[in-house]
Amino acid sequence: MPALSPVELFTPRLKLRWMDERDIEAHYAVFSDPEVARYWSSGPWTSLDQSRDNIAATQAAYADGSGLRLGVEVIGTGELIGNVSLHRFVDASRRCELGYALARAHWGAGYVSEALRALLGYGFSTLDLNRVEADVDPRNEASARVLEKLGFQKEGYMPERWIVQGEPADTVYYGLLRRHWNG
Repeated sequence: MPALSPVELFTPRLKLRWMDERDIEAHYAVFSDPEVARYWSSGPWTSLDQSRDNIAATQAAYADGSGLRLGVEVIGTGELIGNVSLHRFVDASRRCELGYALARAHWGAGYVSEALRALLGYGFSTLDLNRVEADVDPRNEASARVLEKLGFQKEGYMPERWIVQGEPADTVYYGLLRRHWNG
């Protein structure tokens, strides 16, 4: 995929936007929480340098077209509460993977579904994607519910696909086809 152009997406409550150096502390606050990082293979962050490096990698992905991670900001307060992403693009097949994380203080308010609906709409329309994939630890029931609410279908199960914080973890694969998108 060619370099991505800066984009802002809006929902009734959220602004999705490119991330930069102003987001280092808020981004760190999300990923340093052990509950947020519970199903991430890297574990919770322990240094602002991890946030700084991650944002630098995010900016490099914008430039080379390999990923689109948008910060999730609450309209009105300007608070960055998480991020949503499309990454691992396979241009020939017009598909990619989906990712998301949200600060624990904002869980259960519908922000992830709202943000992903906007991101998926952008992916299917502007980026002309045909398929978006996600993988979830089966113990992460809230994440599975979000995907299913958005129309993703369970497509497979892989035992011990990841090592998460030193322990083998299973994966449930989900997929969403453009023709099934009702966003």
